Amino acid sequence: MFAISLGEGAELRPLEPWQAEEFLEHVDRAREYTGPWVPFTVTVKDLRTAREHLQKYADKQAADTGRFYGIWLDGTLVGGVAFRIFDTGVDGCELAVWLEPTAAGRGLVNKAATVLIDWAVDQRGMHRVEWLVSSLNDRSKASAKRLGFTKDGVLRESFPWQGTRHDMEVWAVLAPDWRAAREAR
Repeated sequence: MFAISLGEGAELRPLEPWQAEEFLEHVDRAREYTGPWVPFTVTVKDLRTAREHLQKYADKQAADTGRFYGIWLDGTLVGGVAFRIFDTGVDGCELAVWLEPTAAGRGLVNKAATVLIDWAVDQRGMHRVEWLVSSLNDRSKASAKRLGFTKDGVLRESFPWQGTRHDMEVWAVLAPDWRAAREAR
């Protein structure tokens, strides 16, 4: 298994079904903080559902339609990034992110997302990377903006979650813009 250093004791690694117990422990710590925004932190409730969630992404990876990675800080799983959608037919993908509250504010999401976007654009030829976020999730919108995503629009009341219909903002970065921003850094 590979691990990519994110600096300061943090690593990005694949998160796979055999790690279901560790994943469940992480979800239990993250649930209250991310539950309003990240569906699996509500639906993963026990070892069976943790394993099923990770298996779903293992199947997506095998089919080249998605991927799931964890962020470890000092050896503890504290968050992650995923390609919820990875569509080589249209050269587009959707990135999803989450963290436990103890890991927030360290730049881990931006570092991990940068690694995945670089790979998607440079190695896999993705032209468009999307970031869908509830209009109420200011932290996630700020991360998208810091990464150089542009708000494309709002899908009004498109996502029913926990008894509320959320407006979903669509943010995106295009490969030429990503490369230009990277060269400017």
